[in-house]
Amino acid sequence: MRFVVYGAGAIGGVVGARLIEQGYEVGLIARGAHGRMIAEHGLRLESPTGSATLNPAVVAERPQEIEWRDDDVVLLAVKSQDTPGAMTDLAGCAPPTVAIACLQNGVANERMALRFFANVYGVKVVCPATHLEPGEVIAHGFPIAGIFDVGRYPSGRDEVADALGDAFNASSMASIVRPDIMRWKYAKLVHMNLSNAVDALCGGHARQGAVTALIREEGMAVTRAAGIDVASPDEDTRRVQSEDVPGRARGGSSSWQSLARSAGSIETDYLNGEIVLLGRLHGVPTPVNEYVRRLANQAAREKWPPGSVSEPDILQGVQRVE
Repeated sequence: MRFVVYGAGAIGGVVGARLIEQGYEVGLIARGAHGRMIAEHGLRLESPTGSATLNPAVVAERPQEIEWRDDDVVLLAVKSQDTPGAMTDLAGCAPPTVAIACLQNGVANERMALRFFANVYGVKVVCPATHLEPGEVIAHGFPIAGIFDVGRYPSGRDEVADALGDAFNASSMASIVRPDIMRWKYAKLVHMNLSNAVDALCGGHARQGAVTALIREEGMAVTRAAGIDVASPDEDTRRVQSEDVPGRARGGSSSWQSLARSAGSIETDYLNGEIVLLGRLHGVPTPVNEYVRRLANQAAREKWPPGSVSEPDILQGVQRVE
């Protein structure tokens, strides 16, 4: 089994590096300056225990550059807005037998992947990591890098899910194989990821503020209306201890990092936008999620720096729209 990490940013880079450290065969698909830096100098991993430079078996700009094998496992770590393009590219070159494991925020990626490949797996990721500089990723989790629970999509477990769980556990990434993985990914969406855009727009303090409380209330309301089973935070007491890495900047959420890198896009359509979609399907108003979704997209397009908006600005904006 070879792991091919598609999207070697903060999460993909940390996962790839940890797997390489334990002797697993790993290839990376990384574009632009980041990919070129890895190809020329290796992937630099910074963590609370020190720094290391890892050399993947393969570094590619595009999946077409890889000599695919029937039993490859793709660890998909691109942002959700990039999943359709990634799947189209993979379908044109990878064998239909490859497994796709979605190490991504939100709940839409697995369904998109299943249109193209039969063997799809969801992975609920809790991993404090930063990617701001080409060729470098920072793992803040210690003594484990993160939590990577896995299960077959839409449900069940099999030998590939078990092998993924074993590889994660062997590489300082705690993993439980869960046959009901999507109820855990919905839990992460509602209780964690809906505040990513708020963190990006307003700063980390806003994760515990009034806007976050409102978007979570809307999230719970629409999942109840849709009959979606969402795991309770009390069902899993595991936590990842996060530490600063001396001399390295500490990033916020993945959405915060998208604004910090001036990426030009943000995954909010698949986080807050998922709640908006469910609300429209089931007749539940979601004005705060919708306003945050639109504002985050504007911030990404116009390349606002993180923290450009205040919570009162958002609350007033919602009131004006209503």
